[in-house]
Amino acid sequence: MPNVIDIISGMSEKLIYVVEDHDVIRNGVVQYLELSGYQAKGLATLEEARDAFSQAVPDMLIQDVMLPDGDGFSYVKEVRAENLRLPIIFMTARIDESDRIMGFELGCDDYVTKPFSPKELVLRVQALFRRVDEGGSVREKGNVYVLGESELKIDESEHKIYLDGEELIFTAAEWRIMTYLTSNSPNLISRAQILEECFDYSFESYERVVDTHIKNIRAKLKKESWIETVRGYGYRFAGKRKES
Repeated sequence: MPNVIDIISGMSEKLIYVVEDHDVIRNGVVQYLELSGYQAKGLATLEEARDAFSQAVPDMLIQDVMLPDGDGFSYVKEVRAENLRLPIIFMTARIDESDRIMGFELGCDDYVTKPFSPKELVLRVQALFRRVDEGGSVREKGNVYVLGESELKIDESEHKIYLDGEELIFTAAEWRIMTYLTSNSPNLISRAQILEECFDYSFESYERVVDTHIKNIRAKLKKESWIETVRGYGYRFAGKRKES
């Protein structure tokens, strides 16, 4: 069993940017992340964030929404255009469900509302890194699924998904959901199961979060029929596994 020093050493390679204009919150989050073994850099404005990104791309972005020089939602859309795989957590006072859904539509992997427990935030950071590092639940390299004339290849060892030979770029959350659905195909999977198995915790019963991720995945797959909706329950992956 690894000791605490080994765990901290492994975490220390992860760099996290915390974009938050409130000094007390920003400094508190940075300090708590550092105590938990991560490298963390606090940034008070979007200008500072852009400058930091130009120097080094972090392993994770924790982003506030309301900032003095712009909107965090718009900034994350900007970041996603350049880096589709970067794990992103929104940390904001915007608590409306519509804001939460917007955050996930923009491709964030988690959404934390203020006030929050620093311990909870660190647990969510750890859970998100774990999902990224594990790379989903598919255990064999190069599983291929067919739907009509289309082929979908999921390469767990390379952490890549290809549709008809073209690589698709998924966020960490989308990857985990996709590999969970395919590895359990043709079973019907409830929204609650997806929340529990793919996120390690529930989003305070916000099962619409799952619907938002499925919508984003379907857009990338180009055919909604890859994932079947069972009203009032959940989803089923419709592709048929192609035997070697």
